[in-house]
Amino acid sequence: MLTSEDVFKNRVLPSRIIGAGVNSLNNVHRTSGHTHHTSQTNGISEIEADMGSETMQKLLQLKGGRVSRGISDIGINNISCLQSDSVTEINRHHHQQHRSQRPEKWPLRTVSDISQGGRVGPYRQNSFQEFRNDVHHAATETYLITRLALTLLRYLGIGTRWMSKLVRLYLYALFLMPGFIQVGFNYYFSRYIHRSIVYGDEPRNRLDLYIPPYCDDDIPKPVVIFVTGGAWIIGYKAWAALLGQQLADHNIIVACLDYRNFPQGSISDMVADVTAGIGYVCQNITNFGGDPNRVFLAGQSAGAHLAACALVKQAQKEGFEDPTKLSWSSCKLKAFLAISGGYNLTKLVDHFHKRGLYRSIFLSVMEGEESLPLFSPELLVLSPSFREAVPLLPPISLFHGTADYSILYDASVAFGNTLQSVGAKVTTTLYARKTHTDLFLQDPMRGGADELLADILAVVHEGDEEAKAEDIMLMKTRRRLVPEFLLQLAHNVSPF
Repeated sequence: MLTSEDVFKNRVLPSRIIGAGVNSLNNVHRTSGHTHHTSQTNGISEIEADMGSETMQKLLQLKGGRVSRGISDIGINNISCLQSDSVTEINRHHHQQHRSQRPEKWPLRTVSDISQGGRVGPYRQNSFQEFRNDVHHAATETYLITRLALTLLRYLGIGTRWMSKLVRLYLYALFLMPGFIQVGFNYYFSRYIHRSIVYGDEPRNRLDLYIPPYCDDDIPKPVVIFVTGGAWIIGYKAWAALLGQQLADHNIIVACLDYRNFPQGSISDMVADVTAGIGYVCQNITNFGGDPNRVFLAGQSAGAHLAACALVKQAQKEGFEDPTKLSWSSCKLKAFLAISGGYNLTKLVDHFHKRGLYRSIFLSVMEGEESLPLFSPELLVLSPSFREAVPLLPPISLFHGTADYSILYDASVAFGNTLQSVGAKVTTTLYARKTHTDLFLQDPMRGGADELLADILAVVHEGDEEAKAEDIMLMKTRRRLVPEFLLQLAHNVSPF
């Protein structure tokens, strides 16, 4: 804790000048010839600088630094305000003092500056160093994705059925490659996407943050927390890159959570990771320019199941634990949007076994047959102990394609009926002749109107007529990423 006495006595103390819960893009910051190493403690990024009073005063006078200007404006005699565990009060003072000087459209800044200017989102500079970092990150992520795919094959075995699926998967990816290249390039090099922000201490506790191109400083944005699918084995946050970019274009902040997969973790670890990620976003979203009163939870496929588990179990906790001790509240979420998910694991065992995810592997992922009811949201909401928690659930929207063979649409219908029977607010939307990937990949790559995207935007922008009108206009201008004949071929050979 830094005080004025410490400064003037030339004491060497860590200087906490990066906001709580936000991670710096780089591990080392160079300022006026001094090197300041960042450290990560309980989700707090810190710059630990060895400096006496003279160096400290030089730091306070750095040209163009938003932190230094905020402190200088307050005055060196008032430096004792740094005694607080964060710079919240300094930020408020600085934000109010300079608010009138900001343009109507305020450019985004670096991740390390997120907490320094109120509710403005991060902005990545297109420097050569960041380009090198992006290339390195792309290489490491490609290695990770390849390793996940090989892990999946190792667990599924190399039988005739899976050799056939592997060939179909290769053709499917080949047909959609023009779209994947465009989405991937934007994912790695867009200055409005911030990858691998740390939200917890466990491996894979990272999230990607998609920020709208411009943030109105006085208008906090709705936030969608998204959990990707991947059969609980190859789940990865980048799978939601296309949806994240599209929602950001509609003035929505998107946080895509990564989590431990099997065999790195089992189902309880995955739910714990998702729960921690939701809590991190809810606690820090104002620093990203988000509206804490308009936070939506969403998931697709296995991610929809994990998000549903986290939501239902959190509602149960709220009935027995002190809400002030919980990192987030299910009743404060604006809505839950679940896409192509399965919610009763006891009914999915045989189906997945026929599809190639063999019973022994599936039960290992789910920690044994006795754990299936414990991680089946459809069964959990029917338990007598959950009756008091039903009112804590937010409105729930279920989306599913009728031609989905990876997880039959009956799963969403049954879950919707169950939720309705206990008094929860739920709507179920079915899309005729849409497969597991049509809704999430082929349709978005087609450009123009997109049924699922339109329905998601209708939920997120409910009550905001101006935003709805903008959504309609933007939907018409969405560009095509893949020629139609390739999309049709991908639809026909899809192994999902």
